Amino acid sequence: MSLALLALSACAGGNYRPVADAPVHIGPAYSIRGTTYVPAAAPAYDALGYASWYGSESGNRTANGEKFRPGWITAAHTTLPLPTYVEVTALDSGRRIIVRVNDRGPFARGRLIDLSRGAAEQLGMKAQGHAPVRVRRVEPSEKDRERLRKGKPAASLTRVPERELLRLRAQLAAGGS
Repeated sequence: MSLALLALSACAGGNYRPVADAPVHIGPAYSIRGTTYVPAAAPAYDALGYASWYGSESGNRTANGEKFRPGWITAAHTTLPLPTYVEVTALDSGRRIIVRVNDRGPFARGRLIDLSRGAAEQLGMKAQGHAPVRVRRVEPSEKDRERLRKGKPAASLTRVPERELLRLRAQLAAGGS
């Protein structure tokens, strides 16, 4: 009986790494389509740019070995350690969410982060496909980390005040991060 269960579990999911926060993996430099990316610890990471979302990779292995689940609140980033937690702010609405980065990407020019479908829905940008965002590395509570590791959203965050959004939009328009 146990052999049958092992065989079925192998068919059901492959050799995926369990969802965990350790070990954290920075990884070596790598090149995609002529661009070299150098992963780094970046504890004070705070950048402005554009987010897109992805979901067609359902069931594939993420860069840190976990199974990609499009409904979960996850993201892909080119250089942050895997996993890392970031706060993503939609600059058009001021909505903020905490996301668990567990994959590499986006590799499209002009994109800062790729959100899972679940994260894009939670941020309110799924319909438009991409949006201007601020991405900041954060250290959420263990309760929020646990929720995200189980595919659930972290606790709700208040919206960014309009005055701050105006400042961030102007900074993005000026090309700053």
